[in-house]
Amino acid sequence: MRTRSVLREDHLLFKEQVDRFVATEILPHINDWEAEGITPRALWRKAGDSGLLNCDLPPPYGQGGDFGHAAVVIEALARANCLGIGFSIHSDMVAPYLWNFGTQVQKDRWLPRMATGELIGAIALTEPGAGSDLKAVRTRARRKSESEGGGYVLNGQKTFITNGVNAGLMVVLASTEPDLGARGLSLFVVEEGMKGLGKGPALRKIGQHSQDTCELFFDELHLPADHLLGRENAAFEHVTQELAQERLAIALRAAASTEGMLDEAAEFVRNRKVFGRRVLDYQNTRFKFADALAKTTMLRVFLDDCLARHMEGSLDSVTAAMAKLNATELQGQVLDELLQLHGGYGYMAEYGIGRAWADARALRIFGGSSEILREIIGKRF
Repeated sequence: MRTRSVLREDHLLFKEQVDRFVATEILPHINDWEAEGITPRALWRKAGDSGLLNCDLPPPYGQGGDFGHAAVVIEALARANCLGIGFSIHSDMVAPYLWNFGTQVQKDRWLPRMATGELIGAIALTEPGAGSDLKAVRTRARRKSESEGGGYVLNGQKTFITNGVNAGLMVVLASTEPDLGARGLSLFVVEEGMKGLGKGPALRKIGQHSQDTCELFFDELHLPADHLLGRENAAFEHVTQELAQERLAIALRAAASTEGMLDEAAEFVRNRKVFGRRVLDYQNTRFKFADALAKTTMLRVFLDDCLARHMEGSLDSVTAAMAKLNATELQGQVLDELLQLHGGYGYMAEYGIGRAWADARALRIFGGSSEILREIIGKRF
């Protein structure tokens, strides 16, 4: 891989630490977790102890680094073919909502426990009938009168919630002023154990099996007023503000996954023979690897520029959309070609390329589907 000027010496030292953690604490067990459909909570505690959670927040809310340290964790997991480990949702999507929009009391209450892995975070935006279209959200948060004691009553359902089974804290999007559509949405923090919160069983998916994903149900769930996150009716603005980092994180996952599988597939075609020749000796194979290397190298230069901009605070939402679109689409194309080069073995569960191929498919959907991203980018014209 090319030298990456965006990473400082402290990032590279941290990378060694993270790579050791992945090699010792995750890779020996990942197949078991894939079969069980969940990552054990004990791993989150170990990750917190090793400084892998909330990397870019100051102590005691995080590890005191910047988003470069977060990127190291994102990429290490993806390059090792562990897309099902949900640290990034927790650290790079949930924690920033609390940090950027929470009160000091809310930060002190929840973020230190997220940094240690004691409290696992999930974000609940998507509903059975509402994905990218926020104005279609049907979950309601009714404001209670003073005579009722104040606060809110939450009713509704969320689906496809990553980390949902394990989650002890959920940032939930709900409508507080239905007549205002997307401009009448608010964010709330729901904690595990609250009366009225229900969790469905882990959903069966075609990939990312070790990542627990479930539905959430809210039935007359009473929330104190201090569980409102940010300003009432300002969730559309809050969510939009966080999308650049979310999409960059997904783009980094996609790129690192592609790079990791390219290296692994190269080793396979060097050793696999067909008709007495190594698969790598066929011009068709070399051309496919040449195309993949050329495209992933160009993508990496672009993503490192996006990462540098984000660390400076200047990454705009449209460029982040370009990053996710390019990275996830290229990931799908390259992994499909690499699986084909494995022949029948590519379809066998014991080969990493099959898991990577299936795991990658979701990245073109969540965080804004490729079609939504094209709409966003196309508005520049």
